[in-house]
Formats: sequence, structure tokens, C-alpha cells
Amino acid sequence: MDLALPIADAAQLGFAPDRLQRIDAFLRDKYVESGLLPHAQLLIARDGEIAHFSSIGTAREGGEALADDALFRIASMTKPITSIAFMQLVEDGLVAVDTPVHHVLPEFKGVGVYNGGGAGVPFVTKPTGEPMRMLDLLRHTAGLTYGFQNRSNVDAAYREAKLGEWHGGDDLTAFIGKLGALPLEFSPGEAWNYSVATDVLGAVVERVSEQTLDVYFRERIFAPLGMDDTFFQVPEDKVDRLTDCYVFHPKKRERVMFDRGAESSWAKRPNLLSGGGGLVSTALDYHRFCQMCADDGTLDGVRVIGRKTLDLMRTNHLPNRADLTTMSKSLFSETQNAGTGFGLGFAVVQDVARTMMPGSVGEYYWGGMFSTAFFIDPVERLHMVFMTQLSPSALYPIRRELKTMIYAALV
Repeated sequence: MDLALPIADAAQLGFAPDRLQRIDAFLRDKYVESGLLPHAQLLIARDGEIAHFSSIGTAREGGEALADDALFRIASMTKPITSIAFMQLVEDGLVAVDTPVHHVLPEFKGVGVYNGGGAGVPFVTKPTGEPMRMLDLLRHTAGLTYGFQNRSNVDAAYREAKLGEWHGGDDLTAFIGKLGALPLEFSPGEAWNYSVATDVLGAVVERVSEQTLDVYFRERIFAPLGMDDTFFQVPEDKVDRLTDCYVFHPKKRERVMFDRGAESSWAKRPNLLSGGGGLVSTALDYHRFCQMCADDGTLDGVRVIGRKTLDLMRTNHLPNRADLTTMSKSLFSETQNAGTGFGLGFAVVQDVARTMMPGSVGEYYWGGMFSTAFFIDPVERLHMVFMTQLSPSALYPIRRELKTMIYAALV
């Protein structure tokens, strides 16, 4: 459905309108009409108002044009929402950023660091230098990993245990039980590795709040923000709005269908409520989440989280204020890492020059495996939400291109 959106005068918000239109032409010509992407939706906001909103391509194969309220699998853009949920519980006095994880999840008590074995041979471990803390889950320094990284015997064990399969795999309790029985790749705090850490954080939210993650999100975040189109399971009366989703086939050198909107796995309740990647949302719903963050924790008079709590989240928490290039042990990354730190749920720009693209110190952002992305710039008072459905996210430099063109449109 095309909505009657309140689009502000872009020029009055400090943009050159012709340069914003140039972005749409770029997306259409380079990505959608060429077949590289199935569709593209872009929202740009400044000072609390939408300056630009465009929908390009078709929602489904051979179907109708992409609607304003189309639903997208946002994958790792779930992570900032889970991080906000955890920090709400910190504000409630129920847990702390420095709480050892095993105090809430005893499955992690005594977990060791990889010191040999694997590939059919029993693992050998050594003690951690420091306990894994909630801080490590929030900033991805826990020593956990993702099975798809294909870089170690530990992530091979993740694949063998089928950890992280949202549909048809374990529930969150079984997932934590399996994970706690495997070694860490490194001692917590010693490195940065993109991982299932935020799924573990989702389990923490469930244990501390004594609510399932979907119920907690609905009551504490989505309902207060009016995010009525964000959920783990797409309701039956909204499935017709769910877009097709694709993966790139390296041998065929083209995108192939991964999940049809009309027959989607996301229309069924997942066994694993993934705080790291399970949500479906719309550009407009995620815009409301971004605006809440940009407005220091409030939206339309409703406070979701405290201003100083958000300030803490938007600060680089990597040891010695390092950047991701220095700390990363990961072969997978959502972003160019130089000059970028990591806060409590977001990447945070520390040195604009080292990122080699326009931006502002303190800008925070992340993206998802299906090439969705957002960023929030507190200096320029703007944010972007980009939606499409193609994995892997690093296949094309579209995030860098969009960011560069958006800043080029500022006057």
C-alpha cells in the first residue's frame, strides 16, 4: 500500500532536492533495473521529519511495485533493538553492564577458551582470563562466533550443532545449552568477533524479565513506539506485504530465491526467537526506532530509554578505545572497520578520515545480512533506513555509496 506520508520540504531541511533524486536514479539504474537487487527502499530523515522516501522495483517476483509499507527481513538490524531491551533492564536495576553472563545464564559457568582439538577430536580448553560479562555480549568481545564464518574448529562445531537456525532448530533455551558446552574462540575482552552474542543477550532479556522475547519487545519497545509492523512472525493478515528474499549464487553469478514472501518461513513462529537477527520490519517502523534514538530515547512524548543510557550505548567500548580494524578477528564484517569503534549495540564512528567516506564523529549504525542498513548522525541530525533483500550484505558497496551520496546532498 502506498501511504500518504508526511514528506517535508527537503530544501528546508538542508538538502539539495536534485541530489536526493540522483540517489533514486542511481539505485534504479545500477542495482534494480540491472537485476543486481530485486528492489530498494530508501528513507532519509532530518530534524525529525522525513526528507526523502522512495520505493523502487517489485516486492515479489513478477508481482506489483514495492509498496511503502512492504515488510523486510531485517536480520542483524534486530541487534540494536535487543541491546536497547537489555539496557532497559539495566535501568530497572535488574542487571548491570558488568554482570558476569553466568550469573544470569548458568550454562556459561566454567566455559573455557579453545586450546586444541575439534574436527572429531575432543576440544581442549584453558580458563578465561576474565569472565564473560554483559559488556562483552553488547560489544561482540565475548569470544563467541558464527558458524558461517568458516574459519576455525569452533565455528565448525557451531555448524555441526546447527546453532542459530531460526526455523526448525532449537528454541532459545536449548540454543544456550549447546552454546555453553562449546569453547570460546578467545578470552572475553581480548578481541572483537561478530557473533551470536546478541542472541545470547536476547536469552538474558528473557531470563531477567521472565517474558519471552517477542512479548517483551512488544510491551516495552514496539507498542510504545507505534512499531506495529515489526515482529518475529508475520501475522497472517500481513503476509501479502512480505517481500521475496534472495541469495547470490556464486557459481551461477546471479541471485536466486531464498525465501518467497508468499510461502515464507517468517510467516511461521520460529523456534528460536533470535535477538541477533530474527525480526521483520518496515522502513517506516525502523525510522521510528531511529528517531527515538536520535531524540535521546523519546518519541511522541513517550520515553523508551534514558538519555544518559543512550549516551553510554553510543560510546566506543572497545578496550583502550581501539577500532575494529585493530580488534577484529572476524572474516565477516558489516562495514569498513578503520576508524570505527563499537558501543553497546552499535558501531560508532571515531575517526571520519580513517573511514574514508563522509560522516560525523559519533555517528552510529549497523546493517543486516540481507543488505538492509541504517545510520544515525547526531551532528547533522539525520538518519537513513535502507531496505532490500539480498544476501550476502558485503556483495556490493551500496552502503558506502548511499552514505556518500546522502552527505553529498547536504547543503
